[in-house]
Amino acid sequence: MVLKTMTQTQALFKIATAKKITDFRLGELFCGPGGLALGAISSCVETKEDIYKIKHAWANDYHQDTCKTYARNICPDNPGNVVCQDICKLDIKNLSSIDAFAYGFPCNDFSIVGEQKGFRGKFGPLYIYGLNILDYFKPKFFLAENVGGIATANGGKAFKKIVSDLENAGPGYNLTINLYKAEEYGIAQTRHRMIIVGIDKTMGLKFQVPVPTTKLKPHTVKEALENPPIPDNASNNEFTAQSKNVVERLKHIKPGENVWTADLPKHLRLNVKGAKLSQIYKRLDPDKPSYTLTGSGGGGTHGYHWKENRALTNRERARIQSFPDDFILEGSKESVRRQIGMAVPPLLATTIFTAVLKTFAGIKYPCVQANWGSQLTLFK
Repeated sequence: MVLKTMTQTQALFKIATAKKITDFRLGELFCGPGGLALGAISSCVETKEDIYKIKHAWANDYHQDTCKTYARNICPDNPGNVVCQDICKLDIKNLSSIDAFAYGFPCNDFSIVGEQKGFRGKFGPLYIYGLNILDYFKPKFFLAENVGGIATANGGKAFKKIVSDLENAGPGYNLTINLYKAEEYGIAQTRHRMIIVGIDKTMGLKFQVPVPTTKLKPHTVKEALENPPIPDNASNNEFTAQSKNVVERLKHIKPGENVWTADLPKHLRLNVKGAKLSQIYKRLDPDKPSYTLTGSGGGGTHGYHWKENRALTNRERARIQSFPDDFILEGSKESVRRQIGMAVPPLLATTIFTAVLKTFAGIKYPCVQANWGSQLTLFK
């Protein structure tokens, strides 16, 4: 019986390997802990004759813990493929050739939470390093990701410049620009990101935005955290010690409320003037997706459980971001929280990369009009 099973397995393997395999070798800048990469290598499209996949080639980031996380989960057999170095000192001539490229260039200066300095800020010009990759390697396609606020930074001039530069980089690219809402694609979080997919113009292909799957019925944080429950031995699941004041304050804040909307006793109120961030001591609503979980900020911005009087654990944050439980993040609790908050949800990345592979495979899929298509005419 065992021999028969092995023979059947070998036969199936021969059938599978008889197909032509197209591997797109992926390079990344500003790779983060691996949200985009996990989505990419989890994507696979198969036709009668061919198999289309994405294979990790190399990645770069400057943050030590982030690089360790990426290497551990994305390329454990080749950790040297992750170049942990300041992008300004990276010699791209030492990197292997690639067919695909992804980068979520730093969004600090484009975020609506920040000062929106755009190109005048420290991080704004870093997108140019991606252009260097496109010019040098000329990959068949690329994916560039940033916050939604990038579209209005510097009165929209920054985004206009970025779009023009990406379109004309390398061999020239057909661009598809869309503001993706993670909660519409199966992620239990209202996380919105501007994503640009470019395909080499000479290939005559145009990427289409995959149709949202959970627009009418988004997944809730309760579903994300309780179905199934997080295992007791899960990594990155340490609880944060809460002060008596924080616990007492949370007792008066109902699910979905924050410190400003809750009916708090006077001694538990915060004495803050000016802008009041809605995320301060905001509890999750179990029947809705989470609000956007960030990777930075001080006390009161950690994300708080709807029922228990505590901040979320990093594993809970990772679950909400759609990272699997066996994805282990390296570093201190604060470092891990930062990595999760800066990452692209892997499930969203899988959806987009799978659609890219289908585009190359000539497979039609349900799609919608890119919500930035009409604006592109304004850039000409």
